[in-house]
Amino acid sequence: MAGSFAGMSHALMMSPSNRRLVPRENGMAEDEPRQDPGLPEDARLTSLDRRLKQAQAEEEIRAGRKSRTELPGEVQGRRVLSVMIGYPAGSALIGWVVDQIAGTSGIWVAMLFVGFGLAMREIWKISRTGPS
Repeated sequence: MAGSFAGMSHALMMSPSNRRLVPRENGMAEDEPRQDPGLPEDARLTSLDRRLKQAQAEEEIRAGRKSRTELPGEVQGRRVLSVMIGYPAGSALIGWVVDQIAGTSGIWVAMLFVGFGLAMREIWKISRTGPS
């Protein structure tokens, strides 16, 4: 038992370039490549990789981590919605802050209309690009 611990500590202290030469229990090197690039692909490994990817995808869907695929226009629609809400609200907020600092009472309304105008301009640009 002491011998195996000494071997493990020695392997951990070696530099990464020298670790490749340290044999494991089964006689293979630690960082040995799995498959020779000159040989044809092993059908068993290919099948195993395919089944593993399918199982991981099913697990993500089951766990709720993977969302459904989005339709091309959904992303564009969300962008339009965020522009229609964000630009006027942000502009009105800036106008309200200016109102509070300047002691006035109507700048926020003007800024609200500026926000609507900017939103219409941005939506015009979004509509010209097409769905992504």
